[in-house]
Amino acid sequence: MTMSFRARVPGRTRLRLATTIAAATTLLVTSLFATAQPAAAAVLSQGRPTLASSVENAGTPAGAAVDGNAGTRWSSAFSVPQWIRVDLGSAQAINQIVLNWEAAYATSFTIQTSNDGNAWTTIHNVTNGTGGNQTYNVNGNGRYVRLHATAKATAYGVSLWEFQVNGPGGGGGGGGGPIVRVAEFLADCPFSHRLPDDPIVAPNLPGGSHMHSFFGSTVTNAFTTLTDLQNAPTNCNPSTDLSSYWVPTLYVNNVPVEPTGTTFYYLGEGVRDDVIARTQPIPLGLRIVAGNAKATAPDATSTARWSCLHAGQVPPSKDFVTCPAGTMMESYLDFPQCWNGTTLDSPDHKSHMAYPVNGDCPASHPVPVPKLRQVLRYPVNGSPATFRLASGPGFTMHGDFFNAWPVAEMERRVRDCIRPIIKCGANGTP
Repeated sequence: MTMSFRARVPGRTRLRLATTIAAATTLLVTSLFATAQPAAAAVLSQGRPTLASSVENAGTPAGAAVDGNAGTRWSSAFSVPQWIRVDLGSAQAINQIVLNWEAAYATSFTIQTSNDGNAWTTIHNVTNGTGGNQTYNVNGNGRYVRLHATAKATAYGVSLWEFQVNGPGGGGGGGGGPIVRVAEFLADCPFSHRLPDDPIVAPNLPGGSHMHSFFGSTVTNAFTTLTDLQNAPTNCNPSTDLSSYWVPTLYVNNVPVEPTGTTFYYLGEGVRDDVIARTQPIPLGLRIVAGNAKATAPDATSTARWSCLHAGQVPPSKDFVTCPAGTMMESYLDFPQCWNGTTLDSPDHKSHMAYPVNGDCPASHPVPVPKLRQVLRYPVNGSPATFRLASGPGFTMHGDFFNAWPVAEMERRVRDCIRPIIKCGANGTP
């Protein structure tokens, strides 16, 4: 039959016929493949404003559960019920919830949606939660998505590394487009030098402090002033950041070890969208101290956290952690982001700043500014028995910031990155 068919069809006709059949086959296969593929999922929740029923302390804010960083977490007070809510910015179709629980997980909880933040519709109910990583396919719609926990597995509260809300598209809630809806700009500022100086806490007293590791400005010492920073070199990327950052030096077996990864993020998180929209530039010369160098225990004043890079199975702690071989120990610390609007420092170097409460700045500190998040990665792992900070145990980790960003550059980044909720790089552009 085949030979007879070929005998009756000229060569050029056979070529056209073969080409036509191949094209039709390709079209059919392509059509079937396209039909079979589900729509690409978009992460709607990352970097969006959050609220929670409570937080364990300032180091475990609600925003840490939607920052895309598996080493940061939200942790509630030690009771139930508790809830965490994310604002997607506009009503979105929701088809998946991904949870990454810390050891303190909820055993019973509901996933709820709302268009106004008041009336809630349950789209998924869990009564036998086992913690760890959980993915739930759901069918819902709303601007707000809430996890409401009613029972917990431990004596602690409930805690999430990540609370991820996915949808079929990338509408107003973020994701799916070229602009990432995270209010952020950053500076990478490597280690510069060590000195037992502190121009904020012990100004004009060389050697008057424990050993500090300095980043950014290459000249910072006990006598440093704003004018000094404005006229000195910096090792930051971008080079427009003339600020100085410093922390207590880490020692391993009494040998100083400096971080090899040093990023300072400026964020618009932990507050509502309307608060982000009125965020003001960090004033030139502002000094901020976060953490407690004199802590005697890992209490509420110890806001820094330690974790392991690429080893999310190791729970973060206020004290040093044991990181597996091949990983690095990471320290992260959020500075307060609410300013009193009047003074660039205070006698205790903290009272002029405050952390937000219920998504807004308190009346005593009414001016929201970008949140500074200090992330340091140290090339150490294994038992922390020989680790110490110049200030003491790991829970004494603290950070100092002396702002010397040029006014116009800080204003531009707040205008173009923070207020419109856009993720910018070191150059201050998306």
